[in-house]
Amino acid sequence: MSTYNEPRFPGPDPYEPLGNPPTFTLTSTDLADGDEIAEQFRAPSNVSPQLQWADLPEGTKSLAVTLLDPDAPTGAGFWHWAAFNIPADVTELPQGAGSQADLGIEGVISLKHDGGQREYYGPQPPAGHAPHRYLYTVHALDVETLDIDPDATPTVLGFNLYFHTIGRSILWGWYEQN
Repeated sequence: MSTYNEPRFPGPDPYEPLGNPPTFTLTSTDLADGDEIAEQFRAPSNVSPQLQWADLPEGTKSLAVTLLDPDAPTGAGFWHWAAFNIPADVTELPQGAGSQADLGIEGVISLKHDGGQREYYGPQPPAGHAPHRYLYTVHALDVETLDIDPDATPTVLGFNLYFHTIGRSILWGWYEQN
């Protein structure tokens, strides 16, 4: 099993202070855990990869999907994607679902990522900085909806996820611009 905590990456483990809820099955036909992210899923193409999950923890009432670069040269990483209020009976996001702010699912809310848009923004680390990790995370939640202002930041979503996450699975990849 690969791990996203390796010395070659400059940033911290962003999920370490949030505890270790149970994991569940998270797969993708487009990403291999720990591998370099293919060009079509990076900026400027900005095509979100297919994600599929199963075996959610009992009591899961909704889901959230996030993409974080914890290695960005900031104090808080760089959010590339943040969507929530995904119904618990949804088991997959097809490739390209992130091109729509609602992921093509009624009631889903996508927040503006750190690039200022509501759609998926692919990996794009600064040239010459270092390899960056990109953590595609699905969060299983104990509430059907989160009451978060659609103009809030992904950090506000993250704060709310802390209190409602009953399961979390991460599929990660990396990318480096020379």
